[in-house]
Amino acid sequence: MRKSILYVMAVLVILSMVLTACGTAATQAPAAGATQAAPAEKVTLRVLVHQNPPMVAFMEEFNKKFQDKYPNVTVDMAVVNANDLSTVTQTRLTANDIDVIDIFGFANGAQPYMKSVDAPNWQQLIEAGLLMDITDQAFTKNYDEATLKDAGSYNGKVYSVNLGRVSYSGIYYNKDLFTANKLAVPTTWGELVTACETFVAAGTPCMTAGGKDGWPIFVGAYGLIGSIYPDQAALVEGLWTGTIKWNDEKSLGMWEKMQIYARDMMEPGASGVAGDAAPGRFASGAVAMFPGGTWYAPAIEAAEPAFDWGYIPFPGSDNADDNKYLFGKYDQGWAIAAKTPNKEAAINYLTEFSAPENYQAFANAVGFIPTQPTAKLDTKIGAEVAPFLANFRVGYEQYFVAPKGAGQFANPWASYFVPFGTYENPKELADKVQADLQAGLDAVK
Repeated sequence: MRKSILYVMAVLVILSMVLTACGTAATQAPAAGATQAAPAEKVTLRVLVHQNPPMVAFMEEFNKKFQDKYPNVTVDMAVVNANDLSTVTQTRLTANDIDVIDIFGFANGAQPYMKSVDAPNWQQLIEAGLLMDITDQAFTKNYDEATLKDAGSYNGKVYSVNLGRVSYSGIYYNKDLFTANKLAVPTTWGELVTACETFVAAGTPCMTAGGKDGWPIFVGAYGLIGSIYPDQAALVEGLWTGTIKWNDEKSLGMWEKMQIYARDMMEPGASGVAGDAAPGRFASGAVAMFPGGTWYAPAIEAAEPAFDWGYIPFPGSDNADDNKYLFGKYDQGWAIAAKTPNKEAAINYLTEFSAPENYQAFANAVGFIPTQPTAKLDTKIGAEVAPFLANFRVGYEQYFVAPKGAGQFANPWASYFVPFGTYENPKELADKVQADLQAGLDAVK
């Protein structure tokens, strides 16, 4: 009897051990037919942006945060000069070695009055099937409808989300210098001329800009053009149809003012100042004013955080009412390569970027006028441009498409004048610019 009891007890102990082992295995091993979750596939997300120091610095920090959230993704960000962005984009999209693209706002569309013009690059990319249709992506809903329509759509579909508008037609001014010289902020051309003459007489150059890079000089005079031709779309149509000419009486007045701007208002030596050096030079107090885009504001603040400056529309007209506009453009946007092998990562990237808190930080960093309705202009440049936002207008170069056969001087650039160019006579230059435009117009008749 005793042996039987011992035997039964031994069997129970063994059975208990077996059941415990089976239970442990059941909790540790997958059920029959189940599969274990595979680790996320390693992805290299290739991103292309243009050179803009505040933007690049922001994107470098954003990329780190994105990679922390998506540890399987490595962001490979390439930076190219703004002038090279279009060509590099075309090359890399064609080679299918890019995923997310920095693309400027859709502009320069062919109008009915234009003849024999090529479609803009963004349109060609879409028609070639190289940009992804992102109409139904949730992140697009974070941007205002006007932006999606005006700067990122084609044939009713959205291909880009634009990240901000910029003004390029204003003038930064040194508030302390204006106060010290007992000058009011100029609202007319005559007041601007007087202010410059006063500063020069006091030993302070009036203006500076990145003349070494060329383009900051003519961009700095966009406000002068706009003050004379406030309806920029009508200006372009008039040039194409012949109702406006670059050498008519009104335009000649513009050229005469441009010469004063380039020759007399710009400081001696501005032709040797690099574009990225000009904001710091202005912030140092070396000059009284700095015509240029809102994108320079972060660099000015970084150079001299305590520097007190303001930003006003360029007063190019003798009528103050003509000088109340800020002209600009839609700037950087995001698009996704249609053939990207990393679609999910690319969509996640733009989804994270477009989150209101991330977008707000971006707008603050680069000084963009926001295109998300929830974003606030809570930067110094935001406060400066806020009074003029109701008068924000898209600028000339966003509408103009040169007719084929036009000469190289077919645009209204102040940089044609000495010391940045070779012309010294406004009438001679006006005739040359109109002749170069007319050559193209005659060629497409």
